[in-house]
Amino acid sequence: MTLKKTRIEVNNAVFSLPYHVAGEEGYFAEEGYDVDLVPAGSGRDRDKEVPIKPIEDHRLVKSYGWHEGIEKGEFCMYRACEWGQIRRTQDSAKNVRVISKRAAVATQAIVVRADSPYNVPQDLCGKTVAVNFHAGSHYITLAMLGGSAINKNEVRAVHVGGPKQRLRFLDEGKVEAAAVMEPWITVAAKKGLKIICEAFYEGAEVATPDVDPEMYAAITRAVTKAVKKINQDIRPYLKYMIREVPADVMTLTEADFYLPRFRYVAPRPYTREEYEHLHDWMTSWDLLKPESSYDRIIGAKLAAAV
Repeated sequence: MTLKKTRIEVNNAVFSLPYHVAGEEGYFAEEGYDVDLVPAGSGRDRDKEVPIKPIEDHRLVKSYGWHEGIEKGEFCMYRACEWGQIRRTQDSAKNVRVISKRAAVATQAIVVRADSPYNVPQDLCGKTVAVNFHAGSHYITLAMLGGSAINKNEVRAVHVGGPKQRLRFLDEGKVEAAAVMEPWITVAAKKGLKIICEAFYEGAEVATPDVDPEMYAAITRAVTKAVKKINQDIRPYLKYMIREVPADVMTLTEADFYLPRFRYVAPRPYTREEYEHLHDWMTSWDLLKPESSYDRIIGAKLAAAV
């Protein structure tokens, strides 16, 4: 059987783990597809793209971030935090659509230095929190700290870049806190940093118009098989996260991770009610245009075909 070829982006392993597992276990091939997993930001060096000082205005940072490849035709599908995916779909020039919730239910933790006087979310009102603008760390920081602030301007998410770079800025005293996901939460814990708060959040899959229902259904079946495999025992696949931490930062082992942090579920469609809630929240923070409606952003027909 000749496999159909396609290219799909993978970003941080915690978000794309089912895709790595589907490839390793042969689930894509079982569905008739030869899937080339394209790393996000291929050829780019995050250490060279860090600003000299944190950026405070999200309008100065492009929403695509490390996912600009879909605009260049480098791949046909990718996943990231749902808020960021909605924003990037709004800004897309390629008529992409959000097609479903992703399989990874991720968590981000806001951490501070061990000697920091801060202990609860309220302590971070007006304090700088390093994030990656228009990504999960940005939006979940607004969600976690927004309830502790009297005014929105008391939540000071500032753009630094990737999780490694955020922790470096924290260590250097350039920011007062940092939001990170796994495996960097585990890195932070091993470094003795304090976790101030932590929250789980969903993500979304985005596809180009050339992804047809047959392909999407096949990819979703493979990912769902991978989710079941991960939920049976994630430990054999923690290697994908461990290898993301450079040796000069820290060496992690399987035993270092708190496994209940990892949650994977079968992808599912967005409902109109869910989207409208997210739309109203994002527009309240001036992160989305009011006219970016459900029918403009969500490709409901493709997801419904599964």
